[in-house]
Amino acid sequence: MNTKLTLRIDDNLIKSAKEYSAKTGKSVSRIVADLFEIIKNEKLKREYPLTPTVKSLKGALKGKQVNEKDYKEYLEKKYL
Repeated sequence: MNTKLTLRIDDNLIKSAKEYSAKTGKSVSRIVADLFEIIKNEKLKREYPLTPTVKSLKGALKGKQVNEKDYKEYLEKKYL
């Protein structure tokens, strides 16, 4: 559900927002909504920090060429 929101913002900032809107093809409302979404996601990141186990695994495959076929072969060797 969309609800109307009135904001009081400096005239120069509004002008800049409208210019950016025209340049990107997004409405000012969409730009503001995107900003609120970013803020919400940042809040979620702070609320759910990575566990020590996940932290230790993060980046373990960086730069490696691993695909689904490799994973299936690994499972076949392990369990068959």
